[in-house]
Parts: sequence; C-alpha cells; structure tokens
Amino acid sequence: MSEKLDRARAYEEEKRTQTPEGSKCVFHLTPAVGWINDPNGFSRYQGEYHLFYQYHPYSTVWGPMHWGHQKTRDFIKWEHLPCALAPDTGYDGQGCFSGSAVEHEGKHILMYTGVLDRMEDDGRHTLRQTQCIAVGDGINYEKLPENPVITAQALPEGSSKEDFRDPRIWKEGDTFYAVAGSLGADGSGQIALFSSADAGKWRFESILDANGGRYGKMWECPDFFPLEDSQILIVSPQFMHAEGLEFHNGNNAIYFVGSYDREKKKFLRKEARSVDYGLDFYAPQTVETADGRRVMTGWLQSWDNYLTPEEFPWSGIMSIPRELELRDDRLIQNPVRELERYRQNEVSHKGVTLSEKAGKTELEGVRGRVLDMTVEADVSRSDALTLHLAAGEGFETTLSYEKGKGTLTTDRTYSGLKKDLLCTRSMYVDANEGKLKLRLLMDKYTLEVFVNDGEQAMSSVIFTPPEAEGIAFSCKGESSLDLVMYEIMV
Repeated sequence: MSEKLDRARAYEEEKRTQTPEGSKCVFHLTPAVGWINDPNGFSRYQGEYHLFYQYHPYSTVWGPMHWGHQKTRDFIKWEHLPCALAPDTGYDGQGCFSGSAVEHEGKHILMYTGVLDRMEDDGRHTLRQTQCIAVGDGINYEKLPENPVITAQALPEGSSKEDFRDPRIWKEGDTFYAVAGSLGADGSGQIALFSSADAGKWRFESILDANGGRYGKMWECPDFFPLEDSQILIVSPQFMHAEGLEFHNGNNAIYFVGSYDREKKKFLRKEARSVDYGLDFYAPQTVETADGRRVMTGWLQSWDNYLTPEEFPWSGIMSIPRELELRDDRLIQNPVRELERYRQNEVSHKGVTLSEKAGKTELEGVRGRVLDMTVEADVSRSDALTLHLAAGEGFETTLSYEKGKGTLTTDRTYSGLKKDLLCTRSMYVDANEGKLKLRLLMDKYTLEVFVNDGEQAMSSVIFTPPEAEGIAFSCKGESSLDLVMYEIMV
C-alpha cells in the first residue's frame, strides 16, 4: 500500500469518527468526509453491492481524485470501507478518474482512468488519460504492473489523447469488454469499444457510437447494458445547449434505447432523452442484481451550481438506487423496492379537497424531511397545484404543476441559499385524464420526484435547515387528492 493511500485512509477514519450523529442523510450514500462526485465501480461482489466514487478526502471541493468506497446488501444501509485507490503512480499521479468494476474468479477487478498532467522541463504541458486496472478482495486493491492497459494510441487516428476516460467494464462468456468515452477527430464525443481475454491485454474493436456534434461535446461516464429486449446507452455529455425542456445547458445525463449489432459491434440508437429532469443529477451508473434487476444511481449535484454550505465537512450525495424498466421505449425509474422495508408510521388521507379560496392546506401528520410520500391528485378542475416542502421560518421548496403549460417545476429559491444559483427547472408531464401521481422521497437535503409510476424523475438538493419540516398544498381552482406518507427509519 502506498503512502498516499495510507494517508487518505487514516484521514477519512479520523474525520468519520468526528462527524456529529445525525448530520447526514439517512438513506442516501454520503462520504465519510470531503468531496465526492461520479459513482464508480457499481458492482456485485461476493454477494454484496459495492459502490466506489470520485473522492477528494481533504476538502469539500474537487481535488486530486481518489476512489472512495462503500458497500451494501440492500441499497439502503451503506457501510463505509477504506479508500480504495489513490493517485500514487506515474500514470495516475494527478488523478484516479472514473471507472467501473466486475467480479471474476473470486477477485474484484476495478477499471479506471489514470491521469498524468505535468509540465515538462522544456515548458511543454503533458496531459494524458489512460485506462488502468486494479485487482483486489473488496478492501485492498493492487494496480497491475502492466498499467496503463489501454492508451489513446489504440483509438482511431485523430482521436484525442487528453480526453479519453471513464471505462465501463463487463464480461460476456469468457471475454471482457469495456467502453470508454473520448473525443473523435471531429472534436465531438465517441464511445470506443475494447475486448480482452484476461482484463490485462486489450484490443480496440470499434467506435460503438459517435456524437457527430449533436449532443454536446465529450460523452462522459458511458454505461452500456441490455434491458428487456433492448440495449441501453447512457452517457453524460458536456457543453450541451438547452433544447426546450428536454435538455438543459451544460452537463446532462441522457440515454438512448436501441439495439446492439454484435457482428459489426455497433449500437443502433433511437432518439435521446434525459435520464433525470431535476437540478442535480449526473454520471449515472448501473448494476445487475442477483435477482436480475437493473439498478442505477447517480450523483446528486450539478457541476455549475455548487450548493454545499461552507460549514459542511462533506460534499456530495448519491441518488436513491433506482430499478429500471422499459415502457414504450422510455426508461422507467422507481426507487428500489428494498426501501419499503424501512417505512414506518404510515399517515394516510383520502379525498382531500383543495381550493384557491382556502389557501395553503396542511394535513394532520404530514410533515418531515426523511420520508416517502405518494400523492395522487385530480387536477382536472384546477389551473395549478403546488406542494410546499421543507417549509418553515421563511423557507420552502415548491413543486408545482401548471395545467396550461403541462409542466411540473421544482423551485428552491427560498430553500435557504445565500448565493445567486440556479433554482428552477421544469419538465413536461402527462396528467392522464386529469390525474397526476407523484412519489416524493426526501432525505434531509434531497428531493427526488417520480412521476406517474416512474415515467419521469426529477432530482434536486436543498440545504434548508433540517428543522424546516412543514408540508402544505395549494391550488388555483379546485383539486382533490389522496396521500400516503411514511417516515423512513434506518
């Protein structure tokens, strides 16, 4: 083990024991200390699920990337494990960037991007991103002496040597495969496919798919997997331009449904859609569970809107892991069913009538910041319906449906922010025959909304003081709703 890794492990353990009880999310993964971003290495290993992540333990802003590490049996209760990787070699000395993992013959294989970034003696700047392997036992990992195992020399002529990262490894039969994002000769994103018999020696197979300048530039953090009778490609494009309410400016997370031509090693895709329509969601990664489900998690933060309060010793939250299905070529997302085991203290209201004249309506027992709440509303006789969340002492975050526009909007303007950051985002929703179904998960600083049984997801973070627990409902016109709410206790 290197001195850098030893230091990171000692530091995170010291700080973890100093963290005040109850100061973090209850059922969402957060770091022991420091900064985290992209989920990495989401994988099943020896009957448990491991999740690594981009990690800078020494501050709450991005820094030289390590791999933090946690594991779970049920996606809800997470166990901290020692830091898995540190930037401690010549080929990854400036960062162990994003990657993935797979189990093989009792070993846990991590595949990640190593970053070399230095000024040469003659004043030239050298920047290289290469793909590397580390093998371990679920706690300790040893980097292969053959690293890096893939360099940009393997890519088609004209491809970038500087932007080549985020490998996604998997195994089919006796063969390992990996996809990684890079920039092609045209300066836009492409997904390269590689194969290997032993995860040590790799060969280039094809450009699985190419951006062609259509969806941003670099495609980060690709994930490529079968789902039902289709093949899914998820990518996180940089430098996108907004298109209606489907895509926003900057970094997005998008998916394509399509098919995979294994002979030509090409992905044949249909139209692109956003994975999540909220203010904070990026770089999702999936795992296949032991019972055959495809489960996804993402990073609940935006690169362009840093909200973490200055006094926090940690920054970064992972989304609730979500089960994925397909419906009419759309990705359906719902919280993992294991969450239901942690529901307590049910509160139910049926046939609640809301009116504009009555103003905000509070319901007995409906309040809190750690909850799972489903609202089924009849909006056929209203112009708008608003849920007032995390409310109190001048604070609130609203979730509003406007019938005339057909939109659902998250607004955290009054969530307690002290900087002029982006606060609203909207998406189009279907109110089928005037009915709208919303499932809301709140976990102190998170708000995740699942619309109409998972047809769309909208995730945002709110750093409102935890004591602001009020929940109320209002409308323009008249509405009625049924509600069931549970506290989540882990």
